[in-house]
Amino acid sequence: MRLRAKTMNAQIFAPTASDILSTPTVTVVNTRPEHVQRLAALQPISFPTLHHAEYLRAEHFLNHLRLFPEGQFVALVDGEPVASTSTMRIDFDFDNPQHGFLDIIDHGWLSGHNPRGQWLYGADMNVLPDFRRRGIGRQLYAMRTAVVKRLNLRGQIAGGMLPGYVHYASQMSPLEYCHKVVAGELTDPTLSAQLKSGFRFVDVLYDYFVNASGAYKAAALIVKDNPLTVNGSAGVSRIA
Repeated sequence: MRLRAKTMNAQIFAPTASDILSTPTVTVVNTRPEHVQRLAALQPISFPTLHHAEYLRAEHFLNHLRLFPEGQFVALVDGEPVASTSTMRIDFDFDNPQHGFLDIIDHGWLSGHNPRGQWLYGADMNVLPDFRRRGIGRQLYAMRTAVVKRLNLRGQIAGGMLPGYVHYASQMSPLEYCHKVVAGELTDPTLSAQLKSGFRFVDVLYDYFVNASGAYKAAALIVKDNPLTVNGSAGVSRIA
């Protein structure tokens, strides 16, 4: 018998892999209003190192649906949300790439969404720990890529967490760490997977997570170009 996510003491508990006894069926769909409470509950489980101010709340997800419904996706395993991604359209200045997470997403509201923006910005990509390394993140990235192609955007941009850097922070800078991951000398749980998904490393965002401590502040600015873009250059050539 599969245990369903349930409400208890006003908290929403997410399903774990052990809750699903049969082979799970993954379905990726556009996020709907009925998903947002559970998606908010997944945030601290998916991102235990983030400050609570950086978690997306239910009202944030609802605003994403109001602004850009075609850019929001949820992964369901036997009908239960276990992963999601939130995106918006922006124009981006690669000559001045430094920015913070909370600033660019307007503290979760995505108010900077530009319906005519040429880049898809990945504001959030999360998969519950028990469901990682099962291809769910890859499916969510594929849906984002499909949006880029359908809207004829120049590509995707994201600030990717560097969870492995904490183990090397006393030995090297985040830039050197990222270069070693790109070269295959080191493996990062997030950046390595993003590189395999077609992203390329562009720069280090040094104070991306302003509320984090030490090694957890930095992120990798990554780009996935749209090779089918016909309305101008499909990407940038700057490499840090």
